[in-house]
Formats: sequence, C-alpha cells, structure tokens
Amino acid sequence: VQLQASGGGWVQAGGSLRLSCAASGVTGSVSAMAWFRQTPGKEREFVAAGGSGRAPRYAASVKGRFLFSRDNGKNTWYLQMNTLKPEDTANYYCAARRVWNVQYDKDVWYEYWGQGTLVTVSS
Repeated sequence: VQLQASGGGWVQAGGSLRLSCAASGVTGSVSAMAWFRQTPGKEREFVAAGGSGRAPRYAASVKGRFLFSRDNGKNTWYLQMNTLKPEDTANYYCAARRVWNVQYDKDVWYEYWGQGTLVTVSS
C-alpha cells in the first residue's frame, strides 16, 4: 500500500489549504485514515482522523478550523485547513490502517504512511 500526500504550500495566516492523500495498491478499502503533523525537534502530532461510518475526530488545536473528508471510491482523503495560523506550520503526513482503532490519535497504530507535505503559514 502506498500513500501519496499532496497540497502543501505557503500561505499567509488566515488563509486556507487543502491536503489530499491518495492510497494505491490496496486490495480493499482502508477503514481508518488520519493526518498527523510534525515540526523539527518535536514529536509527531495527531491532527484528524476518519473511519468508515464514523464521524471525523480532530485535535483540539484544529477543531473548528480543519475539516476531514474522504472519497471512498477513490481511496482518497482530504484535510481542508481554514483560518491557518503560524503554529500550523509543519510537515503533514497521511496515515492509514485497514481497521479502525479506538486509539486513532496514536501514530503507532497506523500501518501505512505517506511522505510529508510541507505547510508553511506566515504571520
């Protein structure tokens, strides 16, 4: 299974970006998808997650500003990021696993990872 993340870039504070993650090489749909982010010197941080038939979950720091969505038919999921802040600057990683786990905010449970896509928010 390969995950391809895209959509990162530079934006001014208050702006928006939309990240995409496309999964390929799967024989069946993955059931749990997530976004994490990481800045140099810090641990990877949970951002958002979604699962089949489950409402999206968000980190407190992004709730109300970010929106997780998915396209089941394309094995693709998205992160719409609005009202971006400088502290949102990070490498964003998509992740997936075949079965939903209640510890969806723990990166150790995810089986597949995409490469990072850099988001830079200037003040």
